[in-house]
Amino acid sequence: MHLTIEQALAVYPLSEGKLIAGASGKHRVVKSLNVMDAPDIADWIKEGEMLFTTAYLIKDDPDAASELIAKLHARGASGLGIKLGRFWEAIPERLTRLADELGFPLIALPFHFSFSDQMNGLFHAEMKRSTVRLEGALEKQIRLMRFALRAESMPSLFESVTDVIGCPIAVVGSRGQVAYGSPGIAADGLTDGWPWPPHKKWIKHQGRQALRLPLMKSDACTGFAYFFDARPFLSPVEEGLYTQTAELISHHLNYKYEDYFELSVQKDFGALIKQYLRNGVTADAVTDYAARWEMDWLTQGFFCALVDLPAEDAGSARRAERLNGLKASLLGNARMQALNGICAVVDEGVFCVVSDAAAGPEGETLREALESSLAGLGLDERRAPKATISARKRQPKEMPDGFAECRNTFRLAREWGVEERVVRYDTLDLAMIFESVSREKMRVYCQRWLGGLLGKEPGYVGEMLKTLETYLDCDGQLNETAKKLFIHRNTATYRIEKLSEMLDVDFKKVNVLMRLKLAFLFRRQLVSDGGEGERGA
Repeated sequence: MHLTIEQALAVYPLSEGKLIAGASGKHRVVKSLNVMDAPDIADWIKEGEMLFTTAYLIKDDPDAASELIAKLHARGASGLGIKLGRFWEAIPERLTRLADELGFPLIALPFHFSFSDQMNGLFHAEMKRSTVRLEGALEKQIRLMRFALRAESMPSLFESVTDVIGCPIAVVGSRGQVAYGSPGIAADGLTDGWPWPPHKKWIKHQGRQALRLPLMKSDACTGFAYFFDARPFLSPVEEGLYTQTAELISHHLNYKYEDYFELSVQKDFGALIKQYLRNGVTADAVTDYAARWEMDWLTQGFFCALVDLPAEDAGSARRAERLNGLKASLLGNARMQALNGICAVVDEGVFCVVSDAAAGPEGETLREALESSLAGLGLDERRAPKATISARKRQPKEMPDGFAECRNTFRLAREWGVEERVVRYDTLDLAMIFESVSREKMRVYCQRWLGGLLGKEPGYVGEMLKTLETYLDCDGQLNETAKKLFIHRNTATYRIEKLSEMLDVDFKKVNVLMRLKLAFLFRRQLVSDGGEGERGA
C-alpha cells in the first residue's frame, strides 16, 4: 500500500472520519495498517504504518498518550486513527497541540464502522489504484514496442519516447554531454559528479525527482537517461517500464545514430567541404555533390559556424583528437541533429554548415543549438570551447567568405573581450569599424556615456552595468531582459528607469541605444587591454 494520508481520507468509509490535528503531515505515506492492542505497541511499529485504536489503553493516562504520539512520530508512523464515542468523546487538546507541533496526523475515526471495514476500504482502494497503474504501464509497453518497430528519425526520437511514457526525460551521452532535455528540464547541473558508475539511482535535479538509468551496449555504459517522475513510489512494473525505455533509447543511440552519421553524406561531404576551403576543389564540385544528394538548401541559403577549443589548446598534441571528440559531441546533441547540417574537422576547429531554413531567423536557432551543445559538455568557462556564426550566405561559392567571417569573429571576440559562448558575426560589425580608434578616445567616450553610473558603489555599478548591457543586447525589450537576468519584469523596469535618470538619457531613442552599445564595445576593449576599462571607463 502506498496511499498518502490525504488520499486515504478520501476513501470510504475512512472518508467519514476527520483529520483533527497534524495536517502538515497529510502527505505521509501509508504503507500498512495496524490495530493497537498492547501498551508497548509503539516499540513494534514500522515506518509508514498507520495505527487504529479505541484509546482504551491511554484513556486515563494523558502522559502515556503524549508519549505514544511522540514515539509513533519518531519511528516514522504515518498517523494515528482514534475511534471516538467509546472511551473518549473528543481527543484531548494536549494531544492535538502535540500532533500539530510534530506534523503527525491525528484522525477521528467514524464510530459506526469497525476497524476491519476501514481497512478493507483502504485495501480495495489500493488494489484498484494498483490495477489502474498496471494497466497504464502495460499500455505504455505496447506503445513502446510499436515505436521500437517503427523507423523513427533521430530528431523525433526523444520527443516520441517522452510522449509514450508521459513524463519528462533527459539523456546524457557517453562523454557527459547533455544530448537531450525535455522542455523545462535545464541542462545546468545534469552532469554534476560525472562520470558516474553504471547503476540506477534516484536523484534530485533543481527540485525535481528523477530516476537515472544507465544506457548499456553489451557490457559498456554509453550514457544515462533521466526519467522525471514526482511519485514517491513506483511499482516493479512501472520501474521496469523505465528500464525498457532506457534500453530502447540505448538501441537507437548506439545503432541508428551511428548508422545515420556514418553515411557518406556526412563523412564524404564534410571531407569535400574541407578541401574546398583549402582551394582543393571548385565550388561546382560542392554544388554537384549537394545536388546528387538532393541537398537543395545549399543553393538557397545557409549559415556557417566554427567551433574551436580554448586558445591555450591551440598547439596541443591532442588537438586533433579533441576536435574529433568535439564534432561527435555536436552531432550527438538532439538540437544540432534536428538542423541536419554538415560538420567537418578543419585546422581551425569544427566547421558546420546549416541550411538557412533550419538555422532560423538571423541564425538564432543555430545559435541556441550550439549553446545547448557546448553547455552540455560540462566544462568550466576556461576550458569550454566557443563558437562563432557567419552572416547568411546564398551560394556555395560564398562558403569561404562565411568561413573567413567565423575566423575573423573569433579574433575580434578575443581582442574586444567578448565573453559569450556563441558569437554572431553581425554583432561585431562595430568592432571592425572602430578597430583604429585610440584607447584614450575610447576612455573619454565611455566616461561621457557611462560616467553617471561608474562613480557609484562597485557592487551596485556591476549589477546595473549587467542590466544595461543585457537590455541593449535585447534591443530594448524589457520582457527579454528580465528573462535573461532571471528577475521580475517590474525589477527590470525599475532598474532601467534608474539608469535613465543617472545617465540622463532617453532609452526610447534608437540613437541613444546605439551610442550606449558602442560604449560597452569600447569598455570591453579597454578591459581586454589590461583592466583600463575599470579605471578609465
